[in-house]
Amino acid sequence: KKIQYPNACKDHGGRLRVGAAVGVGGDTDERLERLTDAGVDIIVIDSSHGHSEGVIATVSKIKKAYPNLPIIAGNIATAEGTKALIDAGADCVKVGIGPGSICTTRVVTGAGVPQVTAIMESVEEADKKNIPVIADGGIRYSGDIVKALACGASAVMLGSLFAGVEESPGETVLFEGRSFKVYRGMGSVSAMKEGSKDRYFQDHQEETSKFVPEGIEGKVPFKGILADTVFQLIGGLRSGMGLSGAANLHDLKEKSKMVKISPSGMTESHPHSVSITKEAPNYRRNF
Repeated sequence: KKIQYPNACKDHGGRLRVGAAVGVGGDTDERLERLTDAGVDIIVIDSSHGHSEGVIATVSKIKKAYPNLPIIAGNIATAEGTKALIDAGADCVKVGIGPGSICTTRVVTGAGVPQVTAIMESVEEADKKNIPVIADGGIRYSGDIVKALACGASAVMLGSLFAGVEESPGETVLFEGRSFKVYRGMGSVSAMKEGSKDRYFQDHQEETSKFVPEGIEGKVPFKGILADTVFQLIGGLRSGMGLSGAANLHDLKEKSKMVKISPSGMTESHPHSVSITKEAPNYRRNF
């Protein structure tokens, strides 16, 4: 394994590093104690509204109790939210309110910021304290990874792009002769029934009919094994960096130039004026 995966992220004992998420509900302290006893490497304080008193207080409390335990906190979408979490003790900030493919937060609540704008504003604030930013959501193609990193994000989080792989937990279903994987948002009713309701500040609600969901449940095409998808994503990222003249992520941020794109320009960016007869391994528009 060491020879096959020399760049694997490992701790001092040679074990793969493991992170775990906690919320701001009543079981946070007990869950955190058990996780630290088990040797967790990093904690994610995960909420749909990271710029809130409960999340900020939880970040501060955990940092005081475990000063050497790295904390990722989110989600936020503004410079003000970024600053509040950093001031509370967050070592990394997670950005994204509503950009995910299965998220309905923006249309249900009216709140949210377009992801590129949110990344750029959060990075500008986080750079003052040398704090990394994770872009969470809205990644549809490998080119979106390039854009997020060019905007200053240190990493991206992917959901729908991995939801269709063999290793994902979704059920495999057949529909009109094709294989799909079930994919549900954390804000969907089915996910809230199984434990994610505290992320949306509805942990007090017991009746399913009283949930106010901020996500949906759907299906995505089956893609095969994870390694093949990752290979294509890495290839797209490398090509994007090459086209920007970037040898590393710092160069990508410094050398990239952002331009506005119109609906006509977006249409032009995708295959057009033809009917696709054979799908590419790194491109699907509709299914």
